Amino acid sequence: MNLAVAQFEPKDGDKSYNLSIIRKLTKEAKSRGADVISFHEMSITAYTHTQDLSLHAINNLAEEVPNGDSTKKLQEISEEYDIPILAGLVEKENGNIYNTYICVLKDKILAKYRKLHPFINKYMSAGNEYCVFDLLGWKCGILICYDNNVIENVRATSLLGAELIFAPHVTGCTPSAMPGRGYVNDKFWQNRKNDPVSLRLEFDGPKGRRWLMRWLPSRAYDNGVYYAFSNPIGYDGEHLKNGNSMIIDPFGEVMSEIRSFKNDITITKISKEKIELSGGWRYKNARRPELYKDIIGKKHISDTTPVWMKEKQLK
Repeated sequence: MNLAVAQFEPKDGDKSYNLSIIRKLTKEAKSRGADVISFHEMSITAYTHTQDLSLHAINNLAEEVPNGDSTKKLQEISEEYDIPILAGLVEKENGNIYNTYICVLKDKILAKYRKLHPFINKYMSAGNEYCVFDLLGWKCGILICYDNNVIENVRATSLLGAELIFAPHVTGCTPSAMPGRGYVNDKFWQNRKNDPVSLRLEFDGPKGRRWLMRWLPSRAYDNGVYYAFSNPIGYDGEHLKNGNSMIIDPFGEVMSEIRSFKNDITITKISKEKIELSGGWRYKNARRPELYKDIIGKKHISDTTPVWMKEKQLK
């Protein structure tokens, strides 16, 4: 499979504009030989701006799937260029709002996945199902952004048969307790054409890529799967994002990555031969679930957790 991942700078709530960029990048991907293309989390609607939306406002932004206009437009683009497309939007169904990611192929919906750990807006409901589906002879899974940080989600999707996991994100360049994390100053973005090196150093450091490299290759390596990571570039709402959309193989190696600061794609050929040669494949077959099947179901904080951490987690 010739797999493409994209990055672009979305406009808040401007579905027409965002879909026009999806169309443009899909056209480019097809012309360069891609068999499938995937975009970032809530790429049709943009993400960060939804954090403070009222129930009325977010309900107006949301659409039904598959009957909504955005899904139909995505299907039209897929039909036009004869290629499966994966993209994200805000979905509504039976009074509930979801952060949803879909895979379309012409007039078909091959997959629909709802984020398991949504927190951007208090009116969003959590999905409650994993997603594994057939795509061009591959078993594929979907995990949206934070879902990938809960490692059990990745293992479960892998155990359900996924050989390739699509991981749409809106992440990076935000503060956390980890040293070096934080926002990237707007001056670097505004001066990116005259001084691209300074912005690249910010994006490649612990605020962006170096943080990704702490865990993203591990998800692929530990589970013996390919990873298709997508992320916006530039501003998503008030937050500057570092892009770095990439494809990682089952050995945890970066096969292809977008290094530009513009709307862009990267394509690489993936093959199944690597999967059964990977360490993660062997590790899954060597598991002894009888030792920990009860432990992994526990939700309480372990008694070995430091007191200060318990207090923080319970707040």
